[in-house]
Amino acid sequence: MKLAFSTLGVPGLPLPDVLRLATTHGYHGVELRTHPEEPVHIGLDPDRRAEVAAEFKGAGVELLGLAGYVGVAAPGDDGLVLAELRALLDLARDLGAPYVRVFPGGEARTPEEADATAARRLGTAAEYATDLGVRILLETHDSHRTAADAMRVLGLVGHRQVGALWDVMQTWLGGEQPSESYMALAPHLGYVQVKDIASAEDTTPLPLGRGVLPLADCVEVLSRHGWDGWLCWEYEKRWHEDAAPLPDLLEEGRDHLNRLLNDSA
Repeated sequence: MKLAFSTLGVPGLPLPDVLRLATTHGYHGVELRTHPEEPVHIGLDPDRRAEVAAEFKGAGVELLGLAGYVGVAAPGDDGLVLAELRALLDLARDLGAPYVRVFPGGEARTPEEADATAARRLGTAAEYATDLGVRILLETHDSHRTAADAMRVLGLVGHRQVGALWDVMQTWLGGEQPSESYMALAPHLGYVQVKDIASAEDTTPLPLGRGVLPLADCVEVLSRHGWDGWLCWEYEKRWHEDAAPLPDLLEEGRDHLNRLLNDSA
C-alpha cells in the first residue's frame, strides 16, 4: 500500500511546501483539499493548472485526488450541482489526479430522497468522468456515514467510474466494524482515509496510533484481502486549530502506518 496525506492538515500551505513535506517524510502522494481558500481550486487558470501538474511531477509525488465539497444528495437544482462536479472533474483531468471526492450531503432529506438524488446526479456525471479518465468517489460521511449507507447509492448508480472513499472514522462512528465496511465497499473502493481521535465524543485529531480508531484492524483486513491501494492520512487540523501541527507528526505517522503494514503482511 502507498501512503499519502491530505492538505486538510496543513490548511493554506503553499504547494511547494506541501510537496517538500511529502518528500522529506516519505509519503508517496498528497490529497489536495480544493476549497476556494486553498492554493489549488476550480478557479485556477490553465497556466497555473499546468504549473501545478509540473510541480508534482518535478517533486516525484503523486497527486492522489482532489477533495471537493460537492454534496450530491443535497437539496437544490441538479444543474448547479452537476456544473460544480464537472468543474472539479475538469480540474482533476488537468492536474492528472485519478480521483475526485464528493460528499453525500443529504441530511435535510429522507434517506430515500437522498439516495435517489445522489444516484441520479452521480449516474449523469459518470459518463463525463469516463471521458476524462477520472473516477468519482463518494465518501462515507454525513448523511451516508457507513459503508452500508454508501452502498445504497452506489448500488443504484452501478457505474464503474463511481466508487467509494472509505473514511474509517465515519464508519466506526456509525457502528460498523472494519471487516463489515471493507466487505461492503470492496468492489467499489478507491482509497482509504485514516485518522485517529480520542473518543466518539471528542473527534479532535490525534497522532496515528494514539487514539481509539481501529487502524490496525483496518490495515489487517485490507492486507488479508490483497488490497494494494492508498492509505491517506486526513488530519483535520482545519477544523481544530488547537490540534498539534501536522508537519511535526508526519514522520511518526508514516512509521506507525508502516508498522501496521509490516505486522499484517
